[in-house]
Amino acid sequence: MVWYDTQTEEYMVIRRLKELFANQQPRTQQQGASAVERVQLATCVLLLAVAHSDDRFGQTEEDRIVEILKEDFNLSDEYSAELLELAHQERKSSVDLFRYTNTINSAYKPQEKERVVETLWKVVYADDRLHSLEDNLIHRLSRMLNLSHHQLIQAKKKVMGWD
Repeated sequence: MVWYDTQTEEYMVIRRLKELFANQQPRTQQQGASAVERVQLATCVLLLAVAHSDDRFGQTEEDRIVEILKEDFNLSDEYSAELLELAHQERKSSVDLFRYTNTINSAYKPQEKERVVETLWKVVYADDRLHSLEDNLIHRLSRMLNLSHHQLIQAKKKVMGWD
C-alpha cells in the first residue's frame, strides 16, 4: 500500500487513527479503508507492550520496531515515527491489550496473525535476550490472537532461524 508523502497528509492520517481508537463505534461502522490503519496501530501497540514488558525499553528495541513497521507495512520514515508516537500514547493510556488483539483478530487471517507473532519475537530478541516477562506476555498475546502453542513456537523458530 502506498502512503502519503506530505507531512500534512500524514498528520491527517495520524489524527484519523487517534479518532478511530478514541471513538468506540461498533466495528461495522469502522470498517473500510481505515481497517489497515487500525491494524497498523494495534500491531505497533503490541510491539511496544512486548518491548516494555521487561522494563528495559531501549533504542535497539525502538529501532527494531520502526524497522518492522517500515518493512511489514511499507511505511515512510515520517509515518512510522508518527505511528510509533501514537502507539506510545495508546499503550500508556490503555488498561489492557484486548482491544488491540481484537482489532487484529477482526482483520487478519491466521497466517497474518502468525506474522504478527513473528514480529513480536523479533522485538523480544532485539536485545539478544529473552526475559521471562517478555516470554509470558508473548504467550498471552498469542492466545489472545487465537493462535495455538504450536503456531507460537513455529513463529519463534522462524525468527531464530531454527526452521
